[in-house]
Amino acid sequence: MVDWKYVLFGILPLVSALTWLGMLLAMFVVWESQGSPHYVSMEPNQRIAYISDIGAQELQPLFIAGACVTTIFLDLSFAAERWLRHSGRLAKNISSNEKRLSALSILFAVFGTAGLILLSIFDNVSHPNLHNGFLLLFIAGYVISAIFICAEYQRLGRKYRRLRILRTSFWVKLIFIIVEILLAAVFIGTSFTSHKNIAAVMEWIIALIFTFYILTFSVDLLPASRSQRADFNMAMDQATNRATSRRDRRDRSSARDRPMSQMSQTTDASGAA
Repeated sequence: MVDWKYVLFGILPLVSALTWLGMLLAMFVVWESQGSPHYVSMEPNQRIAYISDIGAQELQPLFIAGACVTTIFLDLSFAAERWLRHSGRLAKNISSNEKRLSALSILFAVFGTAGLILLSIFDNVSHPNLHNGFLLLFIAGYVISAIFICAEYQRLGRKYRRLRILRTSFWVKLIFIIVEILLAAVFIGTSFTSHKNIAAVMEWIIALIFTFYILTFSVDLLPASRSQRADFNMAMDQATNRATSRRDRRDRSSARDRPMSQMSQTTDASGAA
């Protein structure tokens, strides 16, 4: 049975992704419809405009609004996931390390949010150095955030083995990290050389892939809308039992080692006497 009030949480990343994609398409279509103009921020031999080149012109209000809506709704998705795990509508974090990883992913997502909003405000015409710095903050913030999410999901997937969506989400996000890092390396390398057209293409591809990364959070949040609390509790009980069994084995092992250590100390003391 679907609990419709929880469906709204799954809509948060959908709004973020559609806003981002719609903004990108609108900017590209306008640039093309104007005859692919060569802006003042572009290099003499550059034929393909960066997103930032288009966003520094008359479409800057759209760029700023799109960046704000995209990142705010994405950060709300992060916060919603944290609350849903805490409340038991999604697989709960059992260990403190999982909670720390979740908190760090939110923190670096906020850094990425600040980077995207600020780079849209400080355009590459009037503030090129600030713009480039905020661009790096945006990319690094969300990539590092994704790394922490992957680490959290990897641990959750090992404990909640019955919930395949955790493993699927882990692998999808891991692929995103690898692809985005590789593309970002090409983008940075070509940006500081004479290959501006390649760099521009890389930027558009990175931005489009970011859309699909945002959409993965809809897949993560939608299970909260179904009445799965019993399944989550069963999976959590199994995970807790496994953790308890490992702890008991460590305690028994320590208990066996302790008499041997005491015996060794007694033998040493007797020898010294």
